[in-house]
Amino acid sequence: MSRRSHDMNKEIQSKADLVEWFRKCCTPADKQLVGVEHEKPPFYLQEGHAPVPYIGVDGKPGLRDFLEKMAVERGWKPGYEKDKLIELEKDHIGWSLEPGGQMETSGAPLKNVHQTAQETDACIAEAIKIAESLGIGMLALGYHPTRDGDHMPEVPKSRYAAWRDLMEKKHVLHAADGASCTSSVQVNLGYESEEDMVKMVRVALSLQPVAAALFANSPFSEGRPSGYQSTRSEVLHNYMDGRFGFMLPVAFEEGFGFEKFVDYAMSMPLLGIYNGDVFVDVKGATFTDFMEGRLEAFPGRKPTLGDWENHLNTIWPEVRVRGFLEMRGADNGPAEMIKALPAFWVGLLYDKKALDAAYEMVRDWTEDDREYLRMQTPRTGLQTPFMGTTVQELAKNCLAVAEAGLKRRDIRDEEGNDESVYLAPLHEIAQSGKNWALRLLERYYGAWKGDVDKVFEEQDYARAPSVLKKPAPVAASQPDAQHADRQRPDRPRQFKNAG
Repeated sequence: MSRRSHDMNKEIQSKADLVEWFRKCCTPADKQLVGVEHEKPPFYLQEGHAPVPYIGVDGKPGLRDFLEKMAVERGWKPGYEKDKLIELEKDHIGWSLEPGGQMETSGAPLKNVHQTAQETDACIAEAIKIAESLGIGMLALGYHPTRDGDHMPEVPKSRYAAWRDLMEKKHVLHAADGASCTSSVQVNLGYESEEDMVKMVRVALSLQPVAAALFANSPFSEGRPSGYQSTRSEVLHNYMDGRFGFMLPVAFEEGFGFEKFVDYAMSMPLLGIYNGDVFVDVKGATFTDFMEGRLEAFPGRKPTLGDWENHLNTIWPEVRVRGFLEMRGADNGPAEMIKALPAFWVGLLYDKKALDAAYEMVRDWTEDDREYLRMQTPRTGLQTPFMGTTVQELAKNCLAVAEAGLKRRDIRDEEGNDESVYLAPLHEIAQSGKNWALRLLERYYGAWKGDVDKVFEEQDYARAPSVLKKPAPVAASQPDAQHADRQRPDRPRQFKNAG
């Protein structure tokens, strides 16, 4: 990822402007940066661990109180939409609220994984202190374990209101669940050239299901096991008419590059555009329609580079292509997992030998292979069979390549550790075959005795949950989480194909 400066108000004259926009986003290898985003569901420490609304009721604080206290006591600069406090900013780090109140931290563009780890620890520690003073906890989980989307709070942002209206009109399956119940960790990386972008995108898309299996941490839904190790990943697969959670087939077509991606994005329907601070539905018009001044609601209006960035921000494949690349396949998890994700992707993609090795690993996979992994790993995780082996063995190989890449980078912290130190929890998971989802299901069937509510106590960030700690004893019974027949009968899987 790079620190870029574009004139967001510049009107786009032609497709060539958009191709050139991507070229200007290329960053020399020695200037490439790393950014991390993580979403954390808040809950009340008492009162049945209910989700926290924007404005508290019955004398209880809400998320607005959290933001206000962060601004007053910790020096964060508040940001408003009309009169509603909805975000904070300090030192290039942002706090914002997702549709169901998930508290998102958007990290600064930083030079290495050590810096992202320090930032993660500092941001979480600060948030824990403020949240606990308000009787609020933060859940290290990828999907809300007890509520569906229709029973989650709503955040007062015009973009979310426009989105809800659009989803109701389109009757999108799992619309509220996908917006309000899911929480992820994302890593943003830059690309050096067009050729570099193509190779990075193809490797990252192919291996995103491996990351999903390693980081799977959402086995519960509506108070019981969902039948998936990553319910978040399953709900978002081909979500919103196929513009979310898909494998971006165009990236593997012959001749893929900046121009081909621009053609693809221009042909995508707009989710909406901003008119001032208000996000407005444009009734399925494409970006091409916008460039030709053919928006019904705004006849003759032409897009700016800001409109282009907003459009790219509403296309959500498992690897999102913008002025940088965004890795989107991982469930939210404990701090050690948030710190592990940038180490995993930096090791694979920023070191050229590692990138070449990873590319050789995946170059012969077909679209069917990639789609199979995308569909299956949310269910069966590391135990997913693939090409005569398992995703567990593939994960071990990926970690070996990533570790070698990080060691070649040889960037040391004050204690002399290189960046591969943050892969430790992933090595433990890959060797044992037990990701966070399976560990939580063991607790559910064992020590928790079927009480999902215990997850709020054990997976609170304040408890610093870790796979590297000695696990508590569990009962002998084992979860049956890997079978598709555990799927909820009242919510059949009916996602549309993303093609």
